[in-house]
Amino acid sequence: MKNSTSAAPAPQVPAPLKNAPSRTEPRPERSTGSRAGELVQRQGVLAVLLTVILIASSLYPTFASLDNARGVTVQASFLAIVALGMTLVIITGGIDLSVGSVFALGGVLAAWASQWGFLAALLVPLVVCGAIGLVNGLLIARANMAPFIVTLASLLAARGILLAFTDEGATTYLVPKDSAFAELGQGSVWGFGYPILIALVLFGAGGLLLQRTSFGQTLFAVGGSSDAATLMGLPVARTKILVYTLSGLLAGLAGALNAARLSSGVTIVGVGMELDAISAVVIGGTLLIGGAGSISGTLWGVLLLAVIQNLINQIGSLNSSYQSVVSGGFLIVVVVAQRYLARSRRTT
Repeated sequence: MKNSTSAAPAPQVPAPLKNAPSRTEPRPERSTGSRAGELVQRQGVLAVLLTVILIASSLYPTFASLDNARGVTVQASFLAIVALGMTLVIITGGIDLSVGSVFALGGVLAAWASQWGFLAALLVPLVVCGAIGLVNGLLIARANMAPFIVTLASLLAARGILLAFTDEGATTYLVPKDSAFAELGQGSVWGFGYPILIALVLFGAGGLLLQRTSFGQTLFAVGGSSDAATLMGLPVARTKILVYTLSGLLAGLAGALNAARLSSGVTIVGVGMELDAISAVVIGGTLLIGGAGSISGTLWGVLLLAVIQNLINQIGSLNSSYQSVVSGGFLIVVVVAQRYLARSRRTT
């Protein structure tokens, strides 16, 4: 006897409609205004820098001299190294207010340790300043504390350690003359000082790290949305800890190089340096809210601030306070432009 129940026919999958849109359909081309906005955000500071250099060179012949260029770039190299670490922090949506005090502390520790040789003069400030950055990262990433509060406390703590170590600034540690460590800050290759070359190497490595590695892409994801990055399985906490540790290390390294150049650990340096670093980063096109930025933009921002300061010195009738006024004006213009460009990209 045959089974009266026959197998149900397999459901037929309807054929895809010919006119249905494909999921791999290319995205609509961005408007010209959107592309222009991104270009201005990324390279606008370079155009301003070149314009200022051309105007200054035409007005003051000494500005375009090679000796003046060397002086400007050497002075800018220390801020550039600090701003490099600040760039990574701001891209993740954070802030580091401790770098100025850490910079000064690194210089004093390097000068103190230089009596035991080159390696001690470098390792001591790197270890101590890196540890300060590590503590900042742990408190921010693991304890979910606000970066502003944590790094402000570190600013005060590092300055306090500095004053206690130098007897309220009464003791100045000197770097031995003709030592290898002093040569690191005062020597040169083809007329350009070692701090300049070190800064360029670090910026090259930072650019590769940010654009060519998964760690760099994680920085942008964390800055864009920390919650979304967590849902994607990205190591958000570890990334934040690493960037604050790197910021402390770079600030300590810059301080050590500055001590080698000055042959002493000066206690009054670094005051307000964190604001200069933030200004250079933001002027260079990195968004304060995080998620967007570039290493090259920060370099142009640092050079622009250094050129403005040098131009004010060339004028002679203006004091250094005007440099802060001009830098603040640039910062306001850039922040307003960033808000306008971000709004225009959302509407296109």
